[in-house]
Amino acid sequence: MNKPSKAVGILVAGTGINLSIGFLYAWSVFKKAMVADWGWTHSEGNAAYTVAIVMWAVALLVAGVIQDRIGPRRVIQLGVFLVGSGLVASSFFTSPIAMIVTVGIIVATGIGFTYGCVTPMAMKWFHPSKKGMVSGITVGGFGIAAVYFAPLTNALISNFGISRSFLYIGLGILAIAQPLSFIVNNPPAGYAASSPAPATGKKLRAKLPSFDHTWRQMLRTPSFYLLWIMFVLSSSAGVMMIGHLASIATKQANILNSAYIVSLLAISNASGRVGGGMLSDRIGRRNTMLLVFSTQLLNMLAFNFYTTELLIIMGTIIAGFSYGSLMSTFPSITSDNWGMKSYGANYGVLYTAWGVSGVVGPLIAGWAIDATGSYSLAYTISALLLGVAIALGIVLKPVQTAPKEALAG
Repeated sequence: MNKPSKAVGILVAGTGINLSIGFLYAWSVFKKAMVADWGWTHSEGNAAYTVAIVMWAVALLVAGVIQDRIGPRRVIQLGVFLVGSGLVASSFFTSPIAMIVTVGIIVATGIGFTYGCVTPMAMKWFHPSKKGMVSGITVGGFGIAAVYFAPLTNALISNFGISRSFLYIGLGILAIAQPLSFIVNNPPAGYAASSPAPATGKKLRAKLPSFDHTWRQMLRTPSFYLLWIMFVLSSSAGVMMIGHLASIATKQANILNSAYIVSLLAISNASGRVGGGMLSDRIGRRNTMLLVFSTQLLNMLAFNFYTTELLIIMGTIIAGFSYGSLMSTFPSITSDNWGMKSYGANYGVLYTAWGVSGVVGPLIAGWAIDATGSYSLAYTISALLLGVAIALGIVLKPVQTAPKEALAG
């Protein structure tokens, strides 16, 4: 039975959950306060965040496997509880080691569990022709959290201190996201979303045949390895910009108050997730990827010449939108290639590429600025990596055959 109003409610609830759990976007604010008020070193302040990035990717993989077996609701509820309770627990400690446990492990595991379940759950409520749009909206909710989390955290710390800020944010997440978690779930057995009517004079893009693969069967297809490498190479440029944009803006354009530039990147990132997902529904996933890769490559080559505030703003918008587009297109192409039955686990495996890019991008930028005193080499390397991603995208073919086990059966 088709329940369009129910589907929209699920999408809104899932996006609201993602919007509420984007705590890690506020970590730089906490780290700055910890260094100033608690006397931590910068390395001590970065430790919890570094561990959190790794745990997030691992937890997303685990969540994908679990939700395919027991459904997403209980996994999301556990994830929200871990995020909120981990932050509440953080309010009782002031040591770097304790923060690694509470934030780096508990909170990050909760984020991975939640984020890893919301998108596949929401996609199952909509027609395949809208997968890109749905993916873009859900992951866009998480991306836009960066816009409000940093200023909210800054205001809380200024008025209540670090520990009570942890407490209030944790309680707030539990109060908002936990009730929403009781709304979301997979559609009932036999549910089928109706096909949208094509616009006058237009035909819906033909849907290629799709077969359900387990993650083990997915690993036997060459397309997985091409996409994994493409994910690493293409997203590393965006991750690099997220970590170094404030420094780039100051160094190249003498923008001393670069907070608004960082917020602009977050807005562009979120917009790209929605816009890129919708574009991929119209022109195809691979075509969207090639367009985004090419745009980001040209942007990286030109970034060294962005020496005015206006040019930095333009480059930031392009970088953010391009990176955000990847975060909705890769989930969609995963379901296109290997089906929805084991989508949670399949995308969890592919998403490990993002974890690798989270190391590659910042390392390239850090090494370049330390070795040469400029980001020029980082831009060049990023452009070269995007060039390789384009070459791989050109030879990428959709998976249109059933796994061998299914054929044998």
